[in-house]
Amino acid sequence: MILDNKTLEQLRLLINEETEYRSGKMLVKFFNDLGFNDSYGQGFPSRWVFTDEKLIIINGKPELDKCIKKLFDPRNFIGRFNELDRFIEKFNQYLAFDKWKIIRKDAEITFQRLEKITIETHSQDIKIDDFLAKEFDEIPLDKIGIDASIVDIIRLRFEEIRNCLNSNAPLSVIFLSGSSLEGILLGVALNFPKEFNQSRCSPKQQDGKVKQFPEWSLSNFIDVAHDVGFIMEDVKKFSHSLRDFRNYIHPYEQFSSKFNPDINTANISWQVLKTAIYQISKKTK
Repeated sequence: MILDNKTLEQLRLLINEETEYRSGKMLVKFFNDLGFNDSYGQGFPSRWVFTDEKLIIINGKPELDKCIKKLFDPRNFIGRFNELDRFIEKFNQYLAFDKWKIIRKDAEITFQRLEKITIETHSQDIKIDDFLAKEFDEIPLDKIGIDASIVDIIRLRFEEIRNCLNSNAPLSVIFLSGSSLEGILLGVALNFPKEFNQSRCSPKQQDGKVKQFPEWSLSNFIDVAHDVGFIMEDVKKFSHSLRDFRNYIHPYEQFSSKFNPDINTANISWQVLKTAIYQISKKTK
């Protein structure tokens, strides 16, 4: 199995962050189980660089198949198989461009070769133009129920975002919007811990217990906020795009993906943040 760079990039995100957070030491063990002989210590590169280097080496080799099966091993998702299936479904969207598909049948992970690139579409796909066309008379920050001191910080960030938009500084808009969204969703989760912890999408530890909120990723907060009704499908979809954009805070990540966000990307990020706040305010009210 030979994967495109974009698919490898997504695989690296799944290994490093999304299925669970893996420290440098954990990554060394993960890849040593596939036949490498590395040690963790002084001089260890960034986790991004380390994982990218390993994936490039095993791309097209049997170890890549073993890597993916190890990543999606159902034994690591006891009590959260729905979450496992969502990870597989998302990764299959990238694999489709390499003419491959992952199939989970009970505890078995297998691969299916596709004859052509097949992209599943849905009749209710959300159009970006329709999403951007939404307008708001106000951004009801004071109605989403998070701590007042955090609201004050978010308001200051809003002013900075507007200044960055006027100054054509898209990366700054993306980073400010993404971090603000994560802070807001954390604040909402802290106010509604029962709803967030009992969601079928809440991230679990290997023993099946729900992780503490500080251990949740932005992806976790987005999925759970949608599952319990704080954000709608449009915000969920474009929030994940914003999350992907925010990864470019790492220069190496931006270089490897050859992606340079422009003002349109910044406008999407800003709209995601505003719409999320509006939808959360409706739910909390």
